[in-house]
Amino acid sequence: MHITIKVYLYAKGTKFLKSGSFPVVNSEFKKDPDWTAAIAAYQWIQQIKINFAASEDFRIDQVIYNEDIDITELVEKVKP
Repeated sequence: MHITIKVYLYAKGTKFLKSGSFPVVNSEFKKDPDWTAAIAAYQWIQQIKINFAASEDFRIDQVIYNEDIDITELVEKVKP
């Protein structure tokens, strides 16, 4: 199964939006869809962050999946 994730980020003095479709384990998503989406979003944000390694002002403004479910606070709770 795939979910759509949109992340609103800030880095190097600029706000920007990244979006994409990501695979998630169907059984995990059925158990806890928000947490499963948060983990997928966190992993993707870490990849994006690598591209902005020199940016000390990198921040996550908002994370949404499947068009309207805000998981920003959950993403901030995910630990590596």
